[in-house]
Amino acid sequence: MNSPKVSIITVCYQSAATLRQTIESVLAQDYPNLEYWVIDGGSKDDSLAILKEYEGRIHFISEKDQGIYDAMNKGLARVTGDIIGMIGADDFYPANDVISSVVTCFQKNGTDTVYGDIQFIDPISGALVRFWSAGEYQRNNWLWGWMPPHLSFYAKKAVYDEIGPFRTDFTCAGDYDWMLRALYKAKKSAAYLPKTLMTMRNGGTSTASWKHRLVANREDRQAWKDNGLQPYFFTLFLKPVRKIFQLFNSEKKAGNQL
Repeated sequence: MNSPKVSIITVCYQSAATLRQTIESVLAQDYPNLEYWVIDGGSKDDSLAILKEYEGRIHFISEKDQGIYDAMNKGLARVTGDIIGMIGADDFYPANDVISSVVTCFQKNGTDTVYGDIQFIDPISGALVRFWSAGEYQRNNWLWGWMPPHLSFYAKKAVYDEIGPFRTDFTCAGDYDWMLRALYKAKKSAAYLPKTLMTMRNGGTSTASWKHRLVANREDRQAWKDNGLQPYFFTLFLKPVRKIFQLFNSEKKAGNQL
């Protein structure tokens, strides 16, 4: 793949306040062979009007869905790229060379997947709140509560075709389940790109309340069980603990930028 086609998917609902910045950050990427799909869940705000402004530059649909993972599956069914990535409607790329850097990493390492770091910012002030340094890939790290950040995660379309769609019976952990299936169960290869690949606004679906985390923890356990996998007894307790270290990483990174 000298210049593989990259497909990016955004799933959104009632996201007019931030959707334009997300779209612009995708269109600003310096990688030429890029396909972009936005899957809107039938928003009643100005989301559809914003999408129509970009008609001819992006692909989109707007219709009711059965939740975030159903919407992601709709995107997967439509993309035609060799490599697939996701970006949330509250999020944006921190630089214009994110996609080109990801493609270079694929080409250099020859892996099935690539992932990198992400940063969380305060939605009002824009200040750095949390920095997720994903670290080098080791398969056994899954047993120690590790996972790659989903919105910095890219996989070849062939991997998606083999592993299958996201589980739509999950509300929080469909991405965790999919990556567990691909990387831990199916042993697909992964390369770590030590670069910030995504800026996320704190408070979105994946950074919600502790009640949300309890639901996610229950679904995480179900993912291991349904995939016939056995974690350590402490595996899923360590997963949220890792967020504490991400807070320390953000303080360190902010200090280095002063």
